[in-house]
Amino acid sequence: MTHERGRWRARARTGKVAGRTAVEPAMSSSETVRVRVEAGRAEVRLNRPEKHNGMNLAMLAAVTDCAARLRRDRGLRSVVIAGNGPSFCAGLDFASVMARPLIAVPALARLWLPRINRLQRWSLGWRDIGAPVIAAIRGHCLGAGLQLALGADVRVARADARLSIMETRWGLVPDMGGAVLLRELVGIDTAKELTLSARIVDGREAQRLGLVTHLADEPEARAHELAERMSRHSPDAVAAGKFLLQDAWQAGTARAAAAERWWQRRLIGRINQRISMRRKDASDGSPFRRRRIRR
Repeated sequence: MTHERGRWRARARTGKVAGRTAVEPAMSSSETVRVRVEAGRAEVRLNRPEKHNGMNLAMLAAVTDCAARLRRDRGLRSVVIAGNGPSFCAGLDFASVMARPLIAVPALARLWLPRINRLQRWSLGWRDIGAPVIAAIRGHCLGAGLQLALGADVRVARADARLSIMETRWGLVPDMGGAVLLRELVGIDTAKELTLSARIVDGREAQRLGLVTHLADEPEARAHELAERMSRHSPDAVAAGKFLLQDAWQAGTARAAAAERWWQRRLIGRINQRISMRRKDASDGSPFRRRRIRR
């Protein structure tokens, strides 16, 4: 994934760039990810459609780098992740990764480091972005693809999408943040059943199980609609609400209550909270200031 670096720096420094587009990468057939940010709204597209957006090492690096860059953008209001072509992401492209084993094996070995490593930042990196992240799922959403989608705050899928925690088929376990993310969405029995069987579920069953938030015939349009709705409110309140729920969801009562107090103290009386109080309703149009809340 290539970016116009000056534009990234300008965005981080001022929140403004010439023209309407903050991030407009040079497009080429060799790119694995395409990113566009316009008016504070980012669209991230996996771009290996001929492989159903199967993940190779270049895509892994591009996605994790993209999440890190967007995290630093305080003008960001929303992110939609989608896939070019018929599928969201069909998981790890083993053939591509192992076509050059002398490069792939050492590269993969370096990924398994202590703490949260690059493989896990593929999905977990999106949780540190101070804006809602919405995954628009169609076609295959398998293995690494599902783990990426689980890293989003909201998932919109077609009813005929195909989702699976597929690693067991290859003699592996989900190690790209899947175990961390599943515990917030489904019971342990459901997580075990899906992981150990590696079965494929459609979008309708995935919604019933808790893997998918909404069903839509056009998931990308629905994702952008949700992003627009969330962008109407104070960017600081949206970021703090996201981080609060992530902090509190698996915490004990005392720690969850402390998280509420912590995030509320960072909002109350600040400029965007005062603007929120002055606005008659969410369509008033009074501009908010750039987001101050961040991890």
